[in-house]
Amino acid sequence: MINEQDLTDLVTKLKDAAGGNLLSAILYGSAATDEFHEGHSDLNILCVMGSLGREDLAKLHAPAAWWAKKGHPAPLFFTLDELRQSADVFAIELLDIKAAHRILHGEDVITSLQIPMDRHRLQVERELRNNTLRLRQHYLRYPTDAKKTLELMTSSISSFAALFRHALIALGEESPSSKRATMDRLGTVLGFDPGPFQAIFEVREGRKRERDLDVQATFGAYLDRVAHIAEEMDRRLAVPPAK
Repeated sequence: MINEQDLTDLVTKLKDAAGGNLLSAILYGSAATDEFHEGHSDLNILCVMGSLGREDLAKLHAPAAWWAKKGHPAPLFFTLDELRQSADVFAIELLDIKAAHRILHGEDVITSLQIPMDRHRLQVERELRNNTLRLRQHYLRYPTDAKKTLELMTSSISSFAALFRHALIALGEESPSSKRATMDRLGTVLGFDPGPFQAIFEVREGRKRERDLDVQATFGAYLDRVAHIAEEMDRRLAVPPAK
């Protein structure tokens, strides 16, 4: 369950600290959808400010520190111009925020953002490669520790699900609203069995006990499918060389 009191208190503290410089406070991520899972999901906040100089930031210290002590990720702070100009480098993130957000304070400056989809395609390819590399790096630290390996999968599955949804978008496919449906749809499009991903969702949701999962075999299949998706997306989204 979302802690609504924390959200209310944060907005109050931000308004008290920043006054009219706070243009918008926006909740985004799983908390703005029906896929919020307490214990796994975060309360992500984007604040749009009139200005963000040194003195402006100093005023925001107290509410940001209070929010962090509550165990939430630090808010993101943009000026309105920065937000608009960042759509090319944060195409995935801002497209997600456009798709699911909730205005806690101020005006909705997100819905009208223009996202360049050519940059989105490139970011999808890059992030799939980067996340595959990071998955390998983390596994190398504890290759025989089943508990650590399971934690690696349960902590990374949401990021991969988000990327896989954007892979479907980049391919011109309809994007399902749920993470589970996204895995199934991408499996159909790219030709892989999404079973390992679904098994990790079941563990996260408490529907499958950890002791009933062959962790190392599941990770092997999980890693194989992640690498397969990255390869397929590179192949399918490749831009022909200029003649």
